[in-house]
Amino acid sequence: MKEISTPEHIRNTAYAFQESRVLLSAIELKLFTVLDKHLLHSNEVAEKIKCDVRATDRIMNTLCAMGLLKKVKDKFYNTDLAAKCLVEGKPDFMGGLYHTNHLWDTWTYLTESVKQGSAYSGEQNKEEKGNWVEAFIGAMHYRGVKQARIIAAMLDLKDVGKMLDVGGGSAAFSMELVRKNPAIQAIVFDLPHVIPLTKKYVKEAGLLNNFSFLEGNYLSGNFGSGYDLVLLSAIVHINNYKQNEELINKCADSLNKNGRVIISDFVMNDDRVTPHHGAMFSLNMLVGTECGDTYTETEMRKWMTSAGLSNIERKNTSFGSDLIIGTK
Repeated sequence: MKEISTPEHIRNTAYAFQESRVLLSAIELKLFTVLDKHLLHSNEVAEKIKCDVRATDRIMNTLCAMGLLKKVKDKFYNTDLAAKCLVEGKPDFMGGLYHTNHLWDTWTYLTESVKQGSAYSGEQNKEEKGNWVEAFIGAMHYRGVKQARIIAAMLDLKDVGKMLDVGGGSAAFSMELVRKNPAIQAIVFDLPHVIPLTKKYVKEAGLLNNFSFLEGNYLSGNFGSGYDLVLLSAIVHINNYKQNEELINKCADSLNKNGRVIISDFVMNDDRVTPHHGAMFSLNMLVGTECGDTYTETEMRKWMTSAGLSNIERKNTSFGSDLIIGTK
């Protein structure tokens, strides 16, 4: 649990949004990408990113103060870290920051969300929604690829022939499980406007022969049956308690005997204060969804028990989200 112990700490916390906004605006303007392998004056950058010269100079000076740019004789260049992580097209590009930029918009309405108990409903045009979905899936893929390797290493998959990836997005997690056991046939279930993106990621990975796809809403759609494993990665935090109870029951019904349901998500302690990142994420769900939340291990175990699952175990990962596993 974090401790704020001085007035200066309070002040620093209150002003922390400023550096965040500078970084996100620089990403949005593709400033680091324009500077890649170049030493440029701010007016040259301003011309390339189609922005005001003075304002561009000021944000670039601030990025120097933040340690993301360097300046020599009035010309700017990326630090080694910025060149590695903030330039589009690089292997380690942190593309998830585009989604973070969208989160800025929803977190702006935290006060309104606390008042009404759910996400603030602002107007969003079709193009904005499309951009949000693509940025979101991209962000989840960037994070998921690394996490999926850890999860795959933690699971015994030798008896898994058919699996279901509920709300699988880019299929980052199920692709890694398939890589560990190429005999697995994976079905990704997601919304109709997401599945084309899923297919793109799976095709790029060269794994289409191991995958098929189902379109629908996981709360109301039909999963089919005959699965040895059902994966719910970053799903239960989108729903309310009752929806999760029904969802886990539906997942259990779709399993073969000895099949497993695996929840990969933030797992809160009973006080709901810890872990810190889970408490913060509960607010992310408040501002971004109709009824999402983070849940305790006790609650997740109750869902599984009521669905007839047993041998329930928790596996702790190194990246915040843990695994709760139940067997039919």
